[in-house]
Amino acid sequence: MRELRNMGGKVLKRVARGERLIVTMDGRPVAELRPVTRGSQSAEVLIERRRNIPAIDIPSLRADLDSILDPRV
Repeated sequence: MRELRNMGGKVLKRVARGERLIVTMDGRPVAELRPVTRGSQSAEVLIERRRNIPAIDIPSLRADLDSILDPRV
């Protein structure tokens, strides 16, 4: 709640980029902020969203998964 109050613009920009956020009060979920559904997106919008996705270090991700999952599965 504090972050939403103090940085509302930044929070809404995250939602506008497609992120879903849970609002909590005293650690309890009370609401969900999500983008409004707007039918199909143009190629330009999809490309712009792709630019905001953080890079993934595949070898590091694989090592993390291997450390918590049973490799025999």
